[in-house]
Amino acid sequence: MDVFISVDLEGITGTVSFSQCDHPDGKSEYPYARRMMTHDVNAAIRGARLAGAKRIVVKDAHWTCKNLLIDELETGIELISGFGGEKDGMMDGVDSSFGAAMLVGYHVMPGGSPGVMDHALVGGLHRFLVNGEAWGEIATSAAVAAEYGVPLVAVSSDESGCEEARRMVPFVETFATKQGMAHSAARCLHPSVTGPGIEAASKRGVEGASRIKPARCPGPVTMRAEFVTTDEADPGTIVEGVTRVDGYTLEWTRPDFLSAHRLMQVVFRLSMVGRKADD
Repeated sequence: MDVFISVDLEGITGTVSFSQCDHPDGKSEYPYARRMMTHDVNAAIRGARLAGAKRIVVKDAHWTCKNLLIDELETGIELISGFGGEKDGMMDGVDSSFGAAMLVGYHVMPGGSPGVMDHALVGGLHRFLVNGEAWGEIATSAAVAAEYGVPLVAVSSDESGCEEARRMVPFVETFATKQGMAHSAARCLHPSVTGPGIEAASKRGVEGASRIKPARCPGPVTMRAEFVTTDEADPGTIVEGVTRVDGYTLEWTRPDFLSAHRLMQVVFRLSMVGRKADD
């Protein structure tokens, strides 16, 4: 079986603050976060291999997508690194050749409490809804994989993120690296515990992949983005098919999930331009 692993940073062992995870220039704790990110994905790789995985592709899915230390990753994997032009966002590279997908280091959706660094996709997003239901990055990535017929079999996150994954995907295996206490505080497990825990969840997930149904989101799909400020919503109004519901909110409908998701990426990247309009 081929396995696809998407890796984020906020749900990684020991991280509790965006100051550890974002804008690497001059951030003294960023090298630590990269090391722990590499530690956690290595555990997932080992678990998948114990379950018989042959080919493993890892997608660096955080911020600039240049975080993982390739020379410290388990040998024999393929790494998708770098940002720009992705058609499938945090799951770019997944396709129907994979038998299972995993999410490592993901985090809870906006408003998830107690959740560490809760947010979704872009920092200025207050809430993201798909067909009227609040979603985060876990549900979104699971649905992208499902469009290619690939089930989500394992997730590592904080406890709230793991609960979110289990609500979205019955039988998914999870491992919590920490228990959220506030947005930027958590009770963290030691790497000597999280490594074996992620490895075991990964192994169980691949072994049980056949019983997990891909978490498809049937069309038509309506997405709604509620931003924190109006200037983040402003640029998206130029995109054909996007409706401005109110000052903070944009909405669009597409016949299927992938086309809605690809339009979402355009809207969200434009929102970052809006955030910088006053700089």
